[in-house]
Amino acid sequence: MKICGIICEYNPFHNGHKYLIERAKAISGCDAVLCIMIASFTQRGEAAVLPKFLRAEHAVLGGADCVIQLPAAFSVAPAEVFAEGAVSILSAIPEVCCLAFGCEKADKEDILKAAKILSGEQYNARLKACLAGGESYKRAAVRALEECGGNAELISSPNGVLAVRYACSVLSRGGQIDILPIERIGGGYSDEKLYSDFSSASAIRAHINEQSALKNVPGFVAEALSQVDTACAKERWDAVARYALISGGDKLKDVFGCSEGLENKLRGLRNRPSEEIIFECTARRYTSSRIRRILAANALELYAADAKKYIEHGTYIKPLAVRESMKDKIFAALGKSALPLIVSMSDTRALDDTARRCYLSDCLADEVRADVFNTPCEYEYTVKIVP
Repeated sequence: MKICGIICEYNPFHNGHKYLIERAKAISGCDAVLCIMIASFTQRGEAAVLPKFLRAEHAVLGGADCVIQLPAAFSVAPAEVFAEGAVSILSAIPEVCCLAFGCEKADKEDILKAAKILSGEQYNARLKACLAGGESYKRAAVRALEECGGNAELISSPNGVLAVRYACSVLSRGGQIDILPIERIGGGYSDEKLYSDFSSASAIRAHINEQSALKNVPGFVAEALSQVDTACAKERWDAVARYALISGGDKLKDVFGCSEGLENKLRGLRNRPSEEIIFECTARRYTSSRIRRILAANALELYAADAKKYIEHGTYIKPLAVRESMKDKIFAALGKSALPLIVSMSDTRALDDTARRCYLSDCLADEVRADVFNTPCEYEYTVKIVP
């Protein structure tokens, strides 16, 4: 069986995601689409608006054949770690032959060229020089890629950055998985403007209580979103993040992207509301998304050295939802992986110490998200069987 992989957040699942799955199936010619999805916290450091099993079910209802979990250690991390962690799991499944993703500039050759440049010493040297000259990280990265002969437009958006990082991760593992870039339609990643049909997840979350936002998601997602209280969850998460700053000792410096100067500034603002902390720390070198991610990783005890170790060592495959008609074929394919498959409590007992530590960090993130939204945490060994 040939499987097309998709790395995703689905926060929430919307019409653009459905379009990507449909295009991936049509273009790849694969027998199944396997999504590897963040569980409870996103790459920009926010709690997912809906719980993981429900979002996984939505993905299968929207066209995917199976959804597996991306560990929290990779989910709440910079783009290169987010990509490397996801690709490391997909690469361990022999039947995964391609990786589809949406981006604004869906030129495969340009993306592969940029990936090779980003993996080289010349790019790193130019990036350091641009940063030393006082440019923001985003502008420095764009300029460095351009000066090394790459298409700078590719990394001018978050989706473009991830696209190139996916390609970097695939190439670093021998290029056995083909990449399948698909041009995005509708609103951009950070565009909070609502459109008639294909708004971004950012826009849908920003207008989550408005009827016009719900037109951008399938009906089964709209019904779930109508019951979400994001205002209350925001207040509860603010308390968790600030408490972690106050009580975290010296571990903040071990979080991805938290240099000593930034660490001290964050600690100095620990008694302020989170949004004020983020505003005060956002600067040329530090985007607001990076600050949010640092606060989340600190609260969830997700540290850089651990994530790197998990990638090197290997983790596990944790299915969340599967299409009923494909269940036997999908599980047969997942069972061929060198990574352990987690579908029961006994499977977790068989994990070695490193994989078990990674798994426990997932459980903590799930429990924190459930507490933030004041909802019960679902039974962990559920696999949604979707008709």
